[in-house]
Amino acid sequence: MAKKNSIKEENPFTEPKEESDGFTDPVKPKKGDGKVRFAFFKDERTHKVFGLLLLFLSIVMMVSFTSFIFTWKVDDDIFSRSWNEIFSSRDIHAENWLGRIGAVISHQFIKDWFGVSSFLIVFLLFITGVRIVLNAVIYPLSKAYSYCFFFLVWGSITLSYLIRDHDYLFIGGAFGYELNIWLEGVVGMVGTGFILFFSMLIFLVIAFNINFKLPQRVKPEPALVNDEFSEVIPVPKAKKANLPKQKDLDMEIVGNEEGEQLKGEKDEEEHSIEETFIKKDKNKKMDHVPLAIETVAVEEVVSEVKGTRNTIDTPYDPTLELSHYIFPTIDLLENYGSNKIQVNNEELVENKNKIVETLGHYDIRIDKIKATVGPTITLYEIVPAAGIRIAKIKNLEDDIALSLSALGIRIIAPIPGKGTIGIEVPNSKPDTVSMRSIIGSEKFQNSDYDLPIGLGKTISNEVFVADLAKMPHLLMAGATGQGKSVGLNAVLVSLLYKKHPSQIKFVLVDPKKVELTLFKKIERHFLAKLPGDDEDAIITDTKKVIKTLNSLCLEMDHRYDLLKDAQVRNIKEYNAKFIQRKLNPNEGHHFLPYIILVIDEFADLIMTAGKEVELPIARLAQLARAIGIHLIIATQRPSVNIITGTIKANFPARIAFRVTSKIDSRTILDYGGADQLVGRGDMLLSTGADLIRLQCAFVDTPEVEKITDFIGNQHGYPDAFRLPEVYEEGQEGGGDFNASEKDSMFDEAAYIIVQHQQGSASLLQRKLKLGYNRAGRIIDQLENAGIIGPFEGSKAREVLIKDQMSLEDHLKKYK
Repeated sequence: MAKKNSIKEENPFTEPKEESDGFTDPVKPKKGDGKVRFAFFKDERTHKVFGLLLLFLSIVMMVSFTSFIFTWKVDDDIFSRSWNEIFSSRDIHAENWLGRIGAVISHQFIKDWFGVSSFLIVFLLFITGVRIVLNAVIYPLSKAYSYCFFFLVWGSITLSYLIRDHDYLFIGGAFGYELNIWLEGVVGMVGTGFILFFSMLIFLVIAFNINFKLPQRVKPEPALVNDEFSEVIPVPKAKKANLPKQKDLDMEIVGNEEGEQLKGEKDEEEHSIEETFIKKDKNKKMDHVPLAIETVAVEEVVSEVKGTRNTIDTPYDPTLELSHYIFPTIDLLENYGSNKIQVNNEELVENKNKIVETLGHYDIRIDKIKATVGPTITLYEIVPAAGIRIAKIKNLEDDIALSLSALGIRIIAPIPGKGTIGIEVPNSKPDTVSMRSIIGSEKFQNSDYDLPIGLGKTISNEVFVADLAKMPHLLMAGATGQGKSVGLNAVLVSLLYKKHPSQIKFVLVDPKKVELTLFKKIERHFLAKLPGDDEDAIITDTKKVIKTLNSLCLEMDHRYDLLKDAQVRNIKEYNAKFIQRKLNPNEGHHFLPYIILVIDEFADLIMTAGKEVELPIARLAQLARAIGIHLIIATQRPSVNIITGTIKANFPARIAFRVTSKIDSRTILDYGGADQLVGRGDMLLSTGADLIRLQCAFVDTPEVEKITDFIGNQHGYPDAFRLPEVYEEGQEGGGDFNASEKDSMFDEAAYIIVQHQQGSASLLQRKLKLGYNRAGRIIDQLENAGIIGPFEGSKAREVLIKDQMSLEDHLKKYK
């Protein structure tokens, strides 16, 4: 007998059978497999049916409860009969809008149980059904159930306590009536009132943490949190403003304090969304992914800026010589940007849908997306579904950029300190961050940093202020025209607005000769230069750069000697001690200003001078932090022969503007990402462990010119700050050698010179770890002793003794 081929319908509510249907292999369920056993309860259709039943039940109860308020007197006689008679007898007629079933439901819940508080049960059933069926959040379920349970009991008792007319006892319900009678029998009527009152207060404290303090007119002081590199001051708690509703889209928007809204917003009733219903469905549509949009309050810009002279109340004032110095006013700066967010709701939703769609093509499901809008980019923080590998999303950087038709897409997987993955998308209309908005911000004005620099704004539109004294040195690099010179100007302008000429001095090195020339007008106020140099304080000659760097090394050694004598560890403690007149000026002590060395094009110096520049810079970077000498180096050639390992090791704080390749990004930051920036001041700041994306503040050349003119036209010091004089090789010497005056390391230095056959002071500095002055004196002593030849300009001196044996015989003459 031939077998009949049949295709059986698959029942979603039953387990699969072992027989094959002719098209697929049989699948045997494992014993004890809970997933198969409870497939009915986990099926999505079961959830939807259950949700619809809850909605239906909530509507039925709402209609019957509402009708009960008007028909309870007429229908009350029905309940003198048995339940069987009520539902079976055709002679019984109910006035309730839903008939006998409506009368029974409303009578049971309202009169026999909780009174009119039973309407809360209708609300719970409705929001639960909407949550399951539409995946929409009307109110967080956890809060709704806890709050409604409290008011169900408290409301029933309170209404029975307040309403004592027997005709209207149903308002509180039998539950509330019996509990109220029991409480009054135990603690009396007054005691019951106190219990109800204080139970409400306890609920408000637990639910909303209300404050019982009396209002006081106290001027709030900004809270400052000192981080090692940056200052993060909490923005005043923001109010919430809602965007227009989008179809099937849940959004949480945090607006600013003034109630400013994004473009296209309309005022709606405020509601907060704290929970997201997560559906374990592979075919979940992208419109069901909730999007939370976060914006940060834009800080008000003050109309008058204030500098910091010296806050220590002591007899000595270092600013006394220029006591009439006036800090630059904020009116000298222009306001370029609109200082408002230019991203509208439609752009955010469109980008969100494209991201979800692109990830969906690769079977990557997303549970939630949060959008943080900044001046240049918007950060989309996504929460992937359980089981999704981070590397899978990271590899889709180019695909997401293609779908959004945007440059500069950067993926942070994961975001440090958060359980999310960040996707940074450039705004279609980026906003310019003006230097005026940074200088005039409350965060910058109230900063108590030693060397505060306003770099710009973060991706959350917050003003970012860093402390150069804690960095302690800064390396800036990027391709040509991406904002390095503007960034340098922003740093210098920040310090000019915040510090008095007695507190800070600049050593400006400008090999390109055109970038820092505007600052020569403030030479007598803020600049430092070598003694006997009658030229401009802006250093453009390579030979002068070498002398200046060596002079800074001498200044560093001198300052460490002063700190040693004063028995302090850093410049801040030394100056505080000097201001308190605990140090004697007759012993060489004096107020020490901070010295900032700024090099605009480091690559040119390395190419022309090489090790003669790199070695003193490395020495300053290693040792100069404690005595107040800080370095800012900028270059447009971020290659390994320019930014060497020695430089990177001593510059933990680095800023990368846009570069052309990932290799350049890793050379600057040790991370990728700088090649994905959008340019025009978009930058990444590395502070060792953290990587922060900022939009650099824009300060134009005319603004810098106004500021320098404003300062330069005021009364200044007689001359620029003088650095120590450098002793050059061959400048002295040539006399007879006195063995009694030879240096203690003379013999060791002679062996090193003969061994390397190179007579230079820089060799002795490296090998013996000497200062430049001491190494120069030893070189002259070696010349007088006939071991090396005379000074020959830029060439190394000739070594006259060729081997160690000859040297030993030669040294015996001077013992």
